[in-house]
Amino acid sequence: MMKPDATPPLAEKDQLHPRNPHRAPYDFPLLSKTSPELAAFARPNPHGSLSIDFANPTAVKALNRALLKHFYGIEHWDIPKGYLCPPIPGRADYVHYLADLLAESNGGVLPPGEEITVLDVGVGANCIYPIIGRREYGWHFVGSDIDGVAVRAAQQIEAANPSLAGSIEARLQPSRTRIFDGLIQAGEVFDLTMCNPPFHASAAAAAAGSQRKTTGLGTGRGPRPVLNFGGQNNELWCEGGEAGFIRRMVQESGRRPRASYWFTSLVSKKETLPGLYRALQTAGATTVRTIEMAQGQKKSRLVAWTFLSLAQQEAWRKTRWAAAQ
Repeated sequence: MMKPDATPPLAEKDQLHPRNPHRAPYDFPLLSKTSPELAAFARPNPHGSLSIDFANPTAVKALNRALLKHFYGIEHWDIPKGYLCPPIPGRADYVHYLADLLAESNGGVLPPGEEITVLDVGVGANCIYPIIGRREYGWHFVGSDIDGVAVRAAQQIEAANPSLAGSIEARLQPSRTRIFDGLIQAGEVFDLTMCNPPFHASAAAAAAGSQRKTTGLGTGRGPRPVLNFGGQNNELWCEGGEAGFIRRMVQESGRRPRASYWFTSLVSKKETLPGLYRALQTAGATTVRTIEMAQGQKKSRLVAWTFLSLAQQEAWRKTRWAAAQ
């Protein structure tokens, strides 16, 4: 059986990627200076330092606006009510590890900027991955989503920020059960695909997970807790949950093996991995990488796979990445 390559665990498992600008605690005075609306939510915590009520979705949105403005120069960012407002530090980690993956695939040299095209499966109304990838590395993005409201919100974020102009195309996936089918156009090629798949297998499981989360924060109130990070049903759950979604992604990627150098996905549950590795072997992946990630007590990983032979990988580097340098 194919044995996937595994990146050794980080020396500091609970630390973010070395290039992640969010490794330090949030500097609320500085962030409030950058984005004054945040100041209304910053209060001393029991340890005497400033923080916000992370159970308050309005406060979480204000923090995200401040982070995006301070670290990425995003002046205008908003999402529709009830849509996912993700924690930015962990999202940034995925982008930085993908940059490492590109560099490792190119003799240790990161292919620069505009010639690198990334497909973000499930871009969401927040458009976080394309924002970070564009501002940190100059990549071009196509962001897909099955939700027209989310697509329009992502388009509005791109249009409202000159620093993102022309770098993000938000595209509607017409089928709720497909991932690449009907989305990737004939002859279209990506250097990376990325995805943070829906975690739960049902609406009930998603609700139970949200209840546990808010109870952990000490804010569970009744049967319908406030979702501090929000999320529509399609952002939180899908048939088959994470494992089912990624298996479908593997199958569809195998039908277009040269559409991307690397196909990748976050994998939150380690129990998902054995079935994923079997699916990749069946689909004919030539190389599989598992890269461990961590944020505080939360452990995760990204799995990357390619169908390209060594000769095809070399040709890719010469025709796309060498021309970009």
